[in-house]
Amino acid sequence: MTDTGYSQMRPGFQFLVFIAIMVVMLVIGVLIAIGVITLMYNFDTFMKVSQLQIDGPQDVRALWIIQFITTTMPILAVPVFFAYVVVKEPESYLKVKTGFPLQLLILVFFIMFMSLPIMEQLSNINERLILPPFLKNIEDWMREHEKAAEKATNILLKMDTVWDMIKAVLFVGGLTAVVEELMFRGALQTIFIRWTKNHHAAIWITAALFSAFHMEFFGFLPRLMLGVFFGYFVYWSGSIWTSIWAHFINNGTAVVLTYLYQHKTIKTNPDDTHVFSLLGYVFSIIITVLLLINYRNIAIAGNGNLTADGTELD
Repeated sequence: MTDTGYSQMRPGFQFLVFIAIMVVMLVIGVLIAIGVITLMYNFDTFMKVSQLQIDGPQDVRALWIIQFITTTMPILAVPVFFAYVVVKEPESYLKVKTGFPLQLLILVFFIMFMSLPIMEQLSNINERLILPPFLKNIEDWMREHEKAAEKATNILLKMDTVWDMIKAVLFVGGLTAVVEELMFRGALQTIFIRWTKNHHAAIWITAALFSAFHMEFFGFLPRLMLGVFFGYFVYWSGSIWTSIWAHFINNGTAVVLTYLYQHKTIKTNPDDTHVFSLLGYVFSIIITVLLLINYRNIAIAGNGNLTADGTELD
């Protein structure tokens, strides 16, 4: 692992530069989206759709375009630009290597599904959280933002055909997983590992930023835990593809279940709160931990950058 870029720029300063690049990219994304939507339709369409005033199929298409240009592409551009141009360590900061044991992908699949009761319980706890009275204005703002995000999601995931579902799986499940993992588990987690010199702290900090980035307070805890899982998947294996696969499973499953519910193939609303029995929670925790231990042992054995105890080599 080369340390050329690391030796030239301290991790703390790397983080500040990374944030600055992200702000610039997001602003550029908004400006490009305004231009594209204005050329395709008109400026009023951009303003209307930005406020989630959707009147027909044209507005839905415009919303997809705005989402892609203002969010997805900037999130992809930031870590790629940072890794190749700023620190000049794409291998270390993007971790796109594919030389990892393929059985890890199978383990990730089972970990994601066996941990569902854990995530549901964290979600239930999160929904019951109430901020102190002096933070009521902040809580009200978060609830309003949550409603707006839910409305946008419902519009984007209104799927009339199987082809609509496939497109949503590819975009929400696949592309979103790629760009978010490159940014968080690729660049940011690497920065924090080098900054804190403690991979556990770096993984949890990155997971907290990942959850906060989605601006959905009442889903913070389950998304935090997902981020922790993704972080360890990458750290132990040395490859971003393990967390991309996990992220894809999480998002893609939600899209498919939403489609099935919309077409009355299943009766359970995937957005509803689900409660498992105590035995279900205990079973979920035990099996998930055992699978994680198995994943860790196989991943470390196949990752030349880690010692047997999981410590990263210099």
